Amino acid sequence: MIMIWNSFLVIYIALIGVLYAFWCAFLVLKKPASNEKLQASYNAIKVGARAFLQTQYLTIVIIGVLIFVVLWFTPQFGSLTATGFAIGGIISALSGVIGMNVSVRANIRTAIAAELGLTSALNVALRAGSVTGFLVGSLVLICVCGFYLLLIKVYGSQQINLAPLVGLGFGASLISIFGRLGGGIFTKAADVGADLAGKIEQGIPEDDARNPAVIADNVGDNVGDCAGMAADVFESYVVTLIATMLVAAAVEPGNQKMLEFPLALGGIAILAGIIGMQFVRLPSNNSILTALTKGVVVSIILTLVGDYFLCKWMLSDSNLITATQAYLLTITGLCVAFALIISTNYFTSSRFKPVLQIVYASRSGHATNIITGLAVGLKATMIPTLIIVVGILITYILGGIYGIAIATCSMLAMTPVILTIDAFGPVTDNAGGIAEMGGMPSLIRDVTDQMDAVGNTTKAVTKTFAIGSAALAALVLFSVYNLEFEKLSTHLIFTLDNAYTLSGIFIGSLIPFVFSGLVLDAVGGAAGNIVHEVRRQFQQHPDILTGEQQPDYEQAVGMLTMASIKGMLLPGLIPVTIPLFIAFVWQPLSAPGSGAQIMGGVLIGAIGSGLLVALSMTIGGAAWDNAKKYIEAGHEGGKGSAAHLAAITGDTVGDPYKDSAGPAINPMLKVLNILAVLLVPFLV
Repeated sequence: MIMIWNSFLVIYIALIGVLYAFWCAFLVLKKPASNEKLQASYNAIKVGARAFLQTQYLTIVIIGVLIFVVLWFTPQFGSLTATGFAIGGIISALSGVIGMNVSVRANIRTAIAAELGLTSALNVALRAGSVTGFLVGSLVLICVCGFYLLLIKVYGSQQINLAPLVGLGFGASLISIFGRLGGGIFTKAADVGADLAGKIEQGIPEDDARNPAVIADNVGDNVGDCAGMAADVFESYVVTLIATMLVAAAVEPGNQKMLEFPLALGGIAILAGIIGMQFVRLPSNNSILTALTKGVVVSIILTLVGDYFLCKWMLSDSNLITATQAYLLTITGLCVAFALIISTNYFTSSRFKPVLQIVYASRSGHATNIITGLAVGLKATMIPTLIIVVGILITYILGGIYGIAIATCSMLAMTPVILTIDAFGPVTDNAGGIAEMGGMPSLIRDVTDQMDAVGNTTKAVTKTFAIGSAALAALVLFSVYNLEFEKLSTHLIFTLDNAYTLSGIFIGSLIPFVFSGLVLDAVGGAAGNIVHEVRRQFQQHPDILTGEQQPDYEQAVGMLTMASIKGMLLPGLIPVTIPLFIAFVWQPLSAPGSGAQIMGGVLIGAIGSGLLVALSMTIGGAAWDNAKKYIEAGHEGGKGSAAHLAAITGDTVGDPYKDSAGPAINPMLKVLNILAVLLVPFLV
């Protein structure tokens, strides 16, 4: 009964988080949105975002229904696993859709609030971000706790079977990878196309209403950075909680408190985050980043205080891990998260050397900008990777694989706060775009540009946070893969002198590169289409450039929607088809046990190379973006200078790196790992 009471307590806390998210939404939506100059662009963005999501999720639903039927009628899985798959997918989609809808409505309200100054605009954008952040963090706990209680009801607390939880994680992962891919391809194809055909070829400003691709660009910010990121972090959090519970059940059977401990960590972080966000206040120097950092730091401190008492309460009688060790693990997880934030800020903020290197290289032209940007991205992998390595070693020494899992859960428990500052970014970006399209005074654009520059850093921080947690979550899932074989009395050992393992490592290492290449191909192809469409409209209707005729925004949005849906399918199916091929084609035709060895090698290789490729693309792309914004602020000749044109080229290359291919590697790794766990019965 104590165990069930603990789970219900977590659900009650998560419901408080949901109520807080809706309260923030209420505060945002009651702000004025009736500026006549802004209505046309705002309505076009709202309609375009809704149309894209409807098309995207219809495609995903078709794939999801097929998988649901297969899971339901496969004896090794059954109705509970299929039900978990459906629940995970539906709630993952729901969290992104609700957050994105509030984000779209917050864009115009933030632009109008900017007339009253930076403080007013910051409050609106932050509350809009809080809707996504706290809704995702709370729905994760409700989803996992609720399904866990269902399993207790079906099996009883003593004989509970946690295997159907894997189906829940698979549903969330599948929605995430297609959501990430579709939104990422759409947003960056629109951005690249708008820049090439508008800013570079015609010399018109960014977010200029004369550009037929500008609405698609603003739609993309919402579907990619709000809905896509929400689904990504939702999936990471769900999968990590599930993996930790499976590890706990394996290493100390019968200890229900160890099963529920990661869930309780999430409950503490929600309460701490709600309080911490109230401390976001602009300092005297109007530093937005300082204000946001204050809220994050207060949230972390309060979480640490709550975690101390939680460890004493729940793990005082554990044989595997002491309360003190557990508390040190939670501290380590939060320290890793904070260290990743600091390192990302260093590589992506215009106050520090890496971005300034790209700025100075832009003086020499386009090629030197590209070379320097690539160099920054490659070098930026070192510090985050070493942070993760140190975190792995410390947590493994303290608590073995369960220790790594708990530290990762401690990181992801900060999801409400981290996702809040991430969703803040696209809200401010679109507010600036709407202000530009509506011809509002430059003072308003100055306010939104200040927030947008910080938003680029916070989005990069969240992506690095998601990548780091994804790598750790994939490592825990790999351990679950091994533990599932242990249950079937099969002990796996992976060595480099085993040809099957070595072959798998090479295949796994290859996957992130091929996957990223296909995503970049999809972005490039879609961007090429939109460039031709913009050129066509300019040529056939010259009055568009003089402002006498309205561009056909709907045509551009519709074209990109179909291109992004088509482009997401092939890379999205890679992490699904490879495990299926190994289980159902290779395994029956090859030596017994070879499939398990190859699959293990694939997971090892994908985790290692995937982490580095994702970090390089994400951080490097953000550095390119902020270098461009630094020049646009009046440095190195400002807008229109030779350095600015070179920086635009670098940013155009970096955009699909940081917002399409790089972030999509996270859910790809999780789909690959969790499907491998599901397929264990077919690999014995």
